[in-house]
Amino acid sequence: MKTTSFFTAAILFSSLSPALAASDDQCFDFTPMSSVSTYLGATLDYSVADRICCHNHKFAEYKGYLAAPEVDFFGRLDQSVETVFYDSVCGLPLFIAPRNRTFDEFKTESLKHGWPSFRPEEMISENVIIHNDGRMESVCKTHLGHNLPSGGVDRYCIDLVCMAGEPLSPNDERNQIIQNLQQDQIIIATELNTTTYTSSAEQYSGKTGNATAIIISVAVVGLLLAMIAFVCYDRRKVDSRG
Repeated sequence: MKTTSFFTAAILFSSLSPALAASDDQCFDFTPMSSVSTYLGATLDYSVADRICCHNHKFAEYKGYLAAPEVDFFGRLDQSVETVFYDSVCGLPLFIAPRNRTFDEFKTESLKHGWPSFRPEEMISENVIIHNDGRMESVCKTHLGHNLPSGGVDRYCIDLVCMAGEPLSPNDERNQIIQNLQQDQIIIATELNTTTYTSSAEQYSGKTGNATAIIISVAVVGLLLAMIAFVCYDRRKVDSRG
């Protein structure tokens, strides 16, 4: 399957290239919560969550993962209410959706692009960071995805496995992460009032990814794999002559 092959190549490339490696303290050295693998009754790949959310700044779960039979993301949501989506590592609320649009609009846009897609009104802006290159992460240093504006408005293309968390229990050791943050600048799950909350996210931040750079990265992946294959083949030929 092409998408799976690309995902495998992307993971290999990220392990070969220091420039794409995650920082040592990504996710504050924690891993995604175990409940991610059964989020909303779905079956999510925990190893993908760990790799994408906590050991990566560039790549994503494969396009269309949210619609895979074992996932069926939109089939598991309550269409009549807004849903709060939480960080898969620290349990902070990240997005409320759908907001200022219908469930069908939220679903259609997400399925069209292949990942859950959120708009500025739906972001818990206190808990999410958009870097200048469009890369997005939570204040807990969990990789989330990228900002890919559409129609002149920011559109946040988010990895499902990184927004599949739940609020932390009082005795969860992950509360150490929250304690490391500026308490007056974030919104924890118990403080979020979805009725009165208004996001301060800009409609168009100007922070967006470079598609050309991504294409070049993929090309380099292919070149590296071809070179490795050639060297291995050449060595086998030499050995057989010997």
